[in-house]
Amino acid sequence: MRLSPSTIEQLPEQIVLPGYDRDKHTIGIVHFGIGAFHRAHMAVYTDDVLAAEGGDWRILGVSLRSGTVRDQMSPQGGLYSLVERSAQASKVRIIGAVADVLVASEERERVVNALASAGTHIVSFTITEKGYCRAPDGSLDFALADSRSAYSYLAESFARRRDSGLAGLTLLSCDNLAANGAQLQRLMAQYLEATAPDVRAWFDENCACPLTMIDRIVPATTQTDRAEVEALLGVQDAAAVVTEPFTQWVIEDKFAGPRPAWEKHGAQITSNVSAFETAKLRMLNGAHSALAYLGLQRGHEFVHEAVADAELVALINRLMRDEAAPSLVPADGQDLSKYADALITRFKNPALNHKLIQIAMDGSQKIPQRWLETLAYHQQAGKQCPAILEALAAWIMHIRGDKHDVDDPMRDDFQELWKSEGRAGISRALFSGKGTFAAVWQGTSDDIATLNSRLN
Repeated sequence: MRLSPSTIEQLPEQIVLPGYDRDKHTIGIVHFGIGAFHRAHMAVYTDDVLAAEGGDWRILGVSLRSGTVRDQMSPQGGLYSLVERSAQASKVRIIGAVADVLVASEERERVVNALASAGTHIVSFTITEKGYCRAPDGSLDFALADSRSAYSYLAESFARRRDSGLAGLTLLSCDNLAANGAQLQRLMAQYLEATAPDVRAWFDENCACPLTMIDRIVPATTQTDRAEVEALLGVQDAAAVVTEPFTQWVIEDKFAGPRPAWEKHGAQITSNVSAFETAKLRMLNGAHSALAYLGLQRGHEFVHEAVADAELVALINRLMRDEAAPSLVPADGQDLSKYADALITRFKNPALNHKLIQIAMDGSQKIPQRWLETLAYHQQAGKQCPAILEALAAWIMHIRGDKHDVDDPMRDDFQELWKSEGRAGISRALFSGKGTFAAVWQGTSDDIATLNSRLN
């Protein structure tokens, strides 16, 4: 048997069920990219709101291309289990906030209708960095932003909302992009200017794109995880997600219309998201990426294994405390040393089995905000960042593809660069002159020499 509305009452009594009648709440949020992270983060905050505050805030999930999540969740009526794992114990609850899941490429009209519905007020995103279809210089890559991108569905819905006299939408990015809301607003405007210029002014005047900082470690769910969940529930759950106890969500107070009372259930609504966001990108995400590429290089599989490596944890501490932290301007009460301590503790959690190869995905979309901006900051003071340069060298070796599959939208470009430039020229081709990432950080001759010395 599968988890579903008809089997939920048969679950063991220790399993926490949704504290509300799902059928009495309609959809108010459309979410693009309903993967494991959304189901362990925003959907949980929304589930808490529905239970305590009520409101029409259920979520319609949209997968842009793959039907995998739809096939996992639709037979279960959108229900799934959330498993919080620590070294001490596991806690399990059933989340009911998701009403349905559509595959946009198969049901375009239903997706656009949902976006154009009077009941929809928020459109949220966990489409990963590459889902924003950015060129290396940060502008919109129109070859990627085709009719299958989120921009296309949004543009069509904006026109319908305008023509029907409906209010604008809040576009809520929950992805690890620096200034994620501002980037989304800029990229959406570029798309509209090129494809629907008559809608551009309506978007500018009626929609809002708040900045957010999102934080929760969510490994990919394995078959072993699903088997353990089935043993706990007594029914199969194809959509189960596993995560850590820690969760954080900071949101800019900038909405186009109504919103759930997320702040009553752990989210922080503030005018200053940037300090939290940049600290998370450069410290947590920067350390994660370093652990991924260096850990894989040293034969580790999981984060907790890599952070147990004495040489690696020393390097990660240098990266966070000596390189990333000095590049930040903390908010009032934000203690970056304690933040680094807490991150090391979280990384050590052996119950998560967070795979390094999962973190290593899409490095071309991640390293600018995780590493290169820190390098650029210190370069202004004439300083190098030895820990980041060591991690960057490991990434350069990773994208060669000799030891591990390279899952990156620029994989073919990198392999061509490796063929044409070789070991002696690859670092310069990436980070000097008109190099691929030179718009973010241009390495000095000393930086390039340091990188070259570590390519092996």
